[in-house]
Amino acid sequence: MAIQRGTYINLPNRFETRKEEAFDDGWHVEPEELELPVVQTEFIPDNSKSIISYVDSPDLMMESSINPYRGCEHGCAYCYARPSHEYLGFNSALDFETKILIKPRAAELLRDEMMKPSYKPTIMTLSGNTDCYQPVERKLRITRSILETLHEFKHPVGIITKNALVARDIDILSEMAKLDLVMVILSITTLDLDLSRKLEPRTATPQRKLETIRRLTDAGIPCGIMQAPIIPGLTDKETPAIMKAASDHGAISAGYTILRLSHGLRDIFQDWLKKHVPLEENRILSRIRMVRDGELTSTDWGKRMKGDGAYAEYVKSQFKVMTRKYGLNQKKIHLATEHFRRPGTLFG
Repeated sequence: MAIQRGTYINLPNRFETRKEEAFDDGWHVEPEELELPVVQTEFIPDNSKSIISYVDSPDLMMESSINPYRGCEHGCAYCYARPSHEYLGFNSALDFETKILIKPRAAELLRDEMMKPSYKPTIMTLSGNTDCYQPVERKLRITRSILETLHEFKHPVGIITKNALVARDIDILSEMAKLDLVMVILSITTLDLDLSRKLEPRTATPQRKLETIRRLTDAGIPCGIMQAPIIPGLTDKETPAIMKAASDHGAISAGYTILRLSHGLRDIFQDWLKKHVPLEENRILSRIRMVRDGELTSTDWGKRMKGDGAYAEYVKSQFKVMTRKYGLNQKKIHLATEHFRRPGTLFG
């Protein structure tokens, strides 16, 4: 069976000096006569010599992050991480979801870093960029090896994922939760199954995400959700239903971001709109511009994650009302750094 992709277009890498352009050579072929190629996913070893990225952005609620994979099989058409693939010499479109860099030495590198006397534990995030539980993790188990190492060192971690595979590691996560070392966030963009399959083709279904929250919370693991991203004009109306469903399944916190379309993501997402919701394309793009000062993206601190202007305030207000109504964000989640210990020592 052919793999469902988030996009089939290929874009030039914005850092390349040489670019190719299509032209009409007179051999006209109707679109229905074309067949989409079957593009196989490649897994490429990443020989990075460090594994922890330190975060200084005031917009992100994390101090450090680990990304076991670069690129993502999930293929979400809206993914903000797509343009980062261009730094690796690939493109942000089809390459992003078919050329996946893997870090098989991640746990070893993490251990080496934490064993240094100078290392200070921070609130670490898995993952800050691409999903640590994308489908290949079932086979490679790199994320699990990272969790085993963090557990050994009693190091706190927050996990963000769109995949129900996180429930595989309940045995480790439940033990970490006893010492306030872990929080799991499931990213839920929509509850509409048909829309989800088109928008984020290889993630877990919305219902499976909710069931995963229930499984984790029943095991004593604190869970939250991110409505990420809210797509103005397409998924913003779902906030009440998503908050209720999250609360009903045991989530205790919620957050959100608003879609921004930077670099090649503009072309990818607009192509997706034309293919899947052509009658709504103009309205959706207009709404995005309403929260981005007339543009499709913004880079200013304090604005880039949640937008600006009257419509962004409406989204913010609705979110605040719904989280209060369904009992979310009522208590502060504490991830403990005080338990950190290097193996073989009495103190950190």
